[in-house]
Amino acid sequence: MTRTIQRGKIPNTPILDRFPNPFKGDSYRYSNNSKLLDPPVVLTITPEYFEEVALKRQLLESRKEQCFQSFEHSVEAQWEILEMIMQEMVSEYPDYFSLIKNENHWTFQNHLLEEEQSFTFGDSSTLPYEPLDFIGRHVQEDLIYLGQRDGELYMDAGQLVFPANWSLNFDLGMSFLEIHSPVPYAFSGSGLAEKVRSFILRIEAGKPWTRYNWTLTVEPILDTSPETFDTWGPKKDKVTSDNAGDLVHLRVEDQRLFRLPRSNGVLFGIHTHLIPLNEYCKNQQWKKQFYNVLTDLPDDLADYKGFISFKDRVVEYLEKK
Repeated sequence: MTRTIQRGKIPNTPILDRFPNPFKGDSYRYSNNSKLLDPPVVLTITPEYFEEVALKRQLLESRKEQCFQSFEHSVEAQWEILEMIMQEMVSEYPDYFSLIKNENHWTFQNHLLEEEQSFTFGDSSTLPYEPLDFIGRHVQEDLIYLGQRDGELYMDAGQLVFPANWSLNFDLGMSFLEIHSPVPYAFSGSGLAEKVRSFILRIEAGKPWTRYNWTLTVEPILDTSPETFDTWGPKKDKVTSDNAGDLVHLRVEDQRLFRLPRSNGVLFGIHTHLIPLNEYCKNQQWKKQFYNVLTDLPDDLADYKGFISFKDRVVEYLEKK
């Protein structure tokens, strides 16, 4: 019988106290700003868990091809990812999840959602979805699998429901450098892209890394994919220096990289956090730092990140503050 845990069981910590501020100084440029991940875990469960998992599942049902893609040769690695995440769930969040193993017969319980699934490990026919897609429906993170072959990284599978203006449909099967070719010259043409690829290729099992990526979005919209641009793109025109505090949100992706010891591929986990500027600016140090970052930011970076059209209005808002 499944235990019932009320939603209030997840601590309702104020967002400002847990938001991952991405800025370390008063200027921002592309760099390999990765650091060793401590503790070395994939998941972060926040009070938005129920809302975000429900949205994930809704989008996966309504736009499956956009949100989940895989190659057949990735299935073994998908099982490795499922095992890795389930083990972490029960060790880090034993009140929320449990896992019963009887040789290859496993029973996974999500007590937050009051769900239970029994399956045979390694047999995809015993799950309602592919392994990566199944476990992704129980976490807030987007999950990307990068296969490593012949000294190169390829996007072999992914559950990408909350993208920041990139497409799993388009990028599936591409190499790391092909995926990043649209990034401004400062990243793709300066040699930094090759350095980052070499860095990822050298990641060791048991020593994961993390980095923050950021942009600005209008309204708290997690799915800013190219396929849905007609629904979120026009909202940029609504931003003024008066309403920017309410409309514009700082979007930060906590990107975590794990070497998978059996498949030798890399798991790329992305947890997206959103905060309205008026809430973010309650931290006076962050507000001043953010103003300096924006006024110093090159236009090509603001353009690539998608907010060049309303950048000046955000700067005016910050000046008023």
